[in-house]
Amino acid sequence: MRTLDLPSGHSIPVLGLGTWRMGENSNQRHAEVMALRYGLELGMTLIDTAEMYGEGGAETIVAEAIANRRSSVFLVSKVYPHNASRQGAIAACERSLKRLKTDYLDLYLLHWRGAIPLADTLAAFQTLKQTGKIRDYGVSNFDVTDLETANHLAGGDAIATNQVLYNLMRRGIEWDVLPWCRQRQMPVMAYSPIEQGRLLNNRSLQAIAQDRGVTPAQVAIAWLLQQNGVVVIPKASTLTHVEQNRAALDLQLSADELAALDVAFPPPTQPTSLEML
Repeated sequence: MRTLDLPSGHSIPVLGLGTWRMGENSNQRHAEVMALRYGLELGMTLIDTAEMYGEGGAETIVAEAIANRRSSVFLVSKVYPHNASRQGAIAACERSLKRLKTDYLDLYLLHWRGAIPLADTLAAFQTLKQTGKIRDYGVSNFDVTDLETANHLAGGDAIATNQVLYNLMRRGIEWDVLPWCRQRQMPVMAYSPIEQGRLLNNRSLQAIAQDRGVTPAQVAIAWLLQQNGVVVIPKASTLTHVEQNRAALDLQLSADELAALDVAFPPPTQPTSLEML
């Protein structure tokens, strides 16, 4: 598995396993656990979750999937904005650790910016890092203004990543957020890489997939993986989709294919508001 370096020097895999919408239906639990375990076996050792997903349910799914193999997993979780006070973030992290049945997170993120001052959240993150409960911390759904604000606060220079909505249909971050992060050698984590399936009906995407003998989703994920400084975390709850996502890592798109995708999904020509799902 290819990796990128975080500002701290720790490495993060470029392709991982998302868990949004997992842990919401007990009938799906076994399939979700099996999908995550299969992903780990295929080398996708990055798992991204959050206390919001299934209100902790996804974290319990992850706990079952990583049992007896925690040391080989790069584990990410996120704190709700309303829990992100100096004491609240510490307590939320401890609850996540308990659900995940581990004593540390590799990366802990503020899920999006809320009313609690960023300085308080960063203070909590620094405490969690100093006590060994997290190895790195970062943010999610931050635009450049948010990133600049955080960067000027105590502990802001240690922000390791920004997890944002990024896919062929949502390229607005290429105007400002992505260059800002690249300049600081801060990887961007791309969530919803296939726009929850909505971009897969595009004819250009389908044509490239057909020519290459792969799925449109694999082309969309491969495109993201060819963007400099980007980590991709597709969610898959079936073994077939997990296998297809892993195969996207080995799919190298040609210059002509990349150009065709630029025509079908034009890059931004002006600043746009940060998009979220």
